[in-house]
Amino acid sequence: MPLDTSTYNLALLRVDGRRWNELRQQKAQMGVQPSADGSAYLEQGNTKIQCIVSGPNERDTKSTSSASTAPTSGGQGATVAVSITIAPFATVDRKRRGRNDKRLQEMQTTIASGLAAAVQGQSYGPRSTIHIALNVLSQDGSLLAALVNAASLALVDAGVPMTDYLVACTAGSTSSYAAADEAADPLLDLNTQEEQELPFLTLATLGATDRVVAMVCESRVQLARLEGMMATAADGCKGVRDFLDGVVRDKGELMVQEGAVGRGEVVGSMDLD
Repeated sequence: MPLDTSTYNLALLRVDGRRWNELRQQKAQMGVQPSADGSAYLEQGNTKIQCIVSGPNERDTKSTSSASTAPTSGGQGATVAVSITIAPFATVDRKRRGRNDKRLQEMQTTIASGLAAAVQGQSYGPRSTIHIALNVLSQDGSLLAALVNAASLALVDAGVPMTDYLVACTAGSTSSYAAADEAADPLLDLNTQEEQELPFLTLATLGATDRVVAMVCESRVQLARLEGMMATAADGCKGVRDFLDGVVRDKGELMVQEGAVGRGEVVGSMDLD
C-alpha cells in the first residue's frame, strides 16, 4: 500500500505520531558485552544495533578479510576495520545477506572512513587494527545512521581516543522526485515506510559542529530541496550527539558510584570530573 504523503504538513503529525523535526525514541547502553574491549547497544525507534569493539590489536588479515578498512592519521596510525552482520530476523522478508553483499560493503566503507577521521590513531602503531563488529538485530529505517552512532558509543566504551563523537542522522522530503515540488518540507529521522516512498539522505557530522564527515544520498531529489534536507539532518545530528553524551556521562557517574574509578580521573576518552 503506497504511503499517503498528503498528511505531511508542518502543523500535522506523521504516520508514527511524530512531527517533522522530531527524532524517534532512542535507547542506549554501554558495556553490554563484558568480555569485549568495548561494546554498546543502541535503539533508534525500532532499529536495534549491537556493536562490539576489539583492539587495538596487531593487524590480522584473516580476521579482517571480509571487513572494510580505513587508515587513521594519514596512514601513520591504527587502521579501523568495520564489519556488518544483519540477522535474518531483522527484516520482514527474512533475507539472509552474505558478507560479500554489495550494500553491506558500501556501508562498511562509509563507516570505516568516517570513524577513521574521528579516531586519534596516532596513539597506536601503524600495524594496529581497531575492529568494529556491528550486528543489526532489527531494521526499521535510518540503518546507516544507527550503525554510525552505535559504533561511536562502543569506541568510547573501549577507551579509544576520539576527536569527538561521530554522529549521523537521516532527513527526507515530504514529496517524491516525480512530484517536482521544490517547496516540499523536510522530514527528520525516517523510518522504513518513509524511506521506501520518499527521497532521503544520511548525514554524519563530527560532534556538535556542522563539519560534515560523510553524506550518502541514493535518491533522486531536486537540488533546491537538498539544502533544507542537509540542514535538517545536521540539526538532528546535534540532538543525537547530546543523547550519546548523556549516555556516556551516566556511565561515568555509575562507575564513580560503584567505586571502579575516582571522580576527576580520565578513563579512555571519558573525563569523569
